[in-house]
Amino acid sequence: MPASWPTVGEMMTARPVTLPPDAPISRALGLMRARDIHEIPVLRRSRLIGMVTFESIARRANRALATKVEHLLVVAPLITPSTTYPEVAQELLAAGLRAAPVVGRRGELVGVVSRTDLVRLLPQVAHLTRSGFPTVDDVASPATTLVREDDLCRNLVLQLRLLEEHPLPVVDRKGRLVGAVGLKDLGAVLWRPIAGGKRDPRAVTTALDVKVQSIMHAPAVTVPSGTDVATAARRMTREKVSSVFVVEGDRPVRVLGQADLLGLVVARGQATGGRTRVEDVYVEITGLRGSGDPALLGDIDHLVARALKRITRSVRPRLLTVHFAPHATHRTSDLTVEARLHTDGGIFYASHTGWNLLAGVSGLMDELASQVQRTREAERHRNRRGRRSVESGETAYADPDLEAKLRAATDTGDDEE
Repeated sequence: MPASWPTVGEMMTARPVTLPPDAPISRALGLMRARDIHEIPVLRRSRLIGMVTFESIARRANRALATKVEHLLVVAPLITPSTTYPEVAQELLAAGLRAAPVVGRRGELVGVVSRTDLVRLLPQVAHLTRSGFPTVDDVASPATTLVREDDLCRNLVLQLRLLEEHPLPVVDRKGRLVGAVGLKDLGAVLWRPIAGGKRDPRAVTTALDVKVQSIMHAPAVTVPSGTDVATAARRMTREKVSSVFVVEGDRPVRVLGQADLLGLVVARGQATGGRTRVEDVYVEITGLRGSGDPALLGDIDHLVARALKRITRSVRPRLLTVHFAPHATHRTSDLTVEARLHTDGGIFYASHTGWNLLAGVSGLMDELASQVQRTREAERHRNRRGRRSVESGETAYADPDLEAKLRAATDTGDDEE
């Protein structure tokens, strides 16, 4: 493997599946299910005009299946065959896409690169293998949302934002992992052909009233706690899944998705640059779709930037991910804010739950800054102790038994003299 980062041209899929703008949604869904893909480029007279994604269709489940895909187009980032591995990882994360089209010099479509392509290559990337792989416990997101196997699929619609990121773990009444449910599983009941004829007014149930256990896929793909991310990435590639669950015993504790692995790549890519300023730190914020306050993101950015200035005094930050997870219940407006900070001194994690969104961001950023400061002070304390030991001429032995034998031998030699 070369020492430089791989490029998109080395990992993309050439001659991808495409659609014309007047193709119906039903045709797009059929291709996605048959090819096991989430995004399809849309061409008008051989020219790329956008992409239709599984997520964009799912968010508009009330649309008729005959709706043309040109009404659901998503603007894709500009990816070329020369785009490097960390650059395309950052573009996919920023756009919230699982795949993106690759265009040539004249704007023609030459291929598609996906998160799956990047994850498949991750265990072999020289920049990552040289610095070593962290464990899944350091990178994976906590499994804060669990689905009961006897829950109704109707409740999954409320978790649509989470399903766009990764499948959710399905547990039984004792909390044991029995399967997983993703957006594709939910799509099987969201879009079904409707037969003509009169409806029975007594039949008030719909496809969404079936239980989760009837659509989930089982068994769920898992890795034990402490597994390194390279091994987890190979497992994801081998099983052809977009995420794995980190388990302790038979209970899910964390979820490792492709986005988590791409975040690690972006962090390592940032590390190859020079001195880091706050403006150079890559910040990813997810879960805020549909917010009616245009100033909210600006307030969050202000809180994050202020905390990062404090953090840069102690350690070099590379990547900060912040995720908002509203609680799916009408009885409370609480939400959980989770943050993960990648630095050259390690990975730090914090979370906050409450109704005040900005207070949650401020609290968890303060917690991250405190964790960094405590780690830095502990390191300085160890260094001072090491210097004092060297200056006093003391010798530290790793083996106490060996130290006792050496001292006994010294004492014996003195007696003989």
